[in-house]
Amino acid sequence: MQLTIKGRNLEVNDQLRGYVEKKLGKMDRYLPDIQEMRVELAEEQSRKASEREVVQVTVRSNGSLLRAEVRSGDIYSAVDGAAEKLQVQIKRYKGKRRRKLEKAQVHAVEVEEMEAYSAATAPLSEEDEIFEEGHIVRRKQIAMSPMSEDEAVDQMELLGHDFFVFFNAREAAINVLYRRTDNNYGLLQPELA
Repeated sequence: MQLTIKGRNLEVNDQLRGYVEKKLGKMDRYLPDIQEMRVELAEEQSRKASEREVVQVTVRSNGSLLRAEVRSGDIYSAVDGAAEKLQVQIKRYKGKRRRKLEKAQVHAVEVEEMEAYSAATAPLSEEDEIFEEGHIVRRKQIAMSPMSEDEAVDQMELLGHDFFVFFNAREAAINVLYRRTDNNYGLLQPELA
């Protein structure tokens, strides 16, 4: 597992780095197929002293992302909180993955089709471009693996986002999943006009 630790408005000294490695470096015990873990430690301006220290952790595992963010008055408490959140997410992720594997055994033909799509899709790299004010300031290319609508919901929930762009394996098209104000989901299926 590759562990990257960065500080924003905060110096990451050896003691803090060691603490993060001790608390978060053992996550691969719970989820052995973690390829990468990025930890960002930050000190932000906030009216509440209890929310100034921020820890964001992003874990990449077999094409899925797990993310935890914790705010605290103490950076070490925030690291502890992030570790706890990740353990809960890993348990939930492993349970969903187990159920999906059971479902995949029943629908083996669909899985083979999805793997064929995945093999044909080349991963794209992330690129940032800066333009003049009032224009697009960031472009991001994302690698997409075909997935079902249920898998997209799971991935969106794991990321904690309100929308998720994915390649719908059943429709063979790019779709956008979003959370509605009534806490249900909406699905945008673009058509060429």
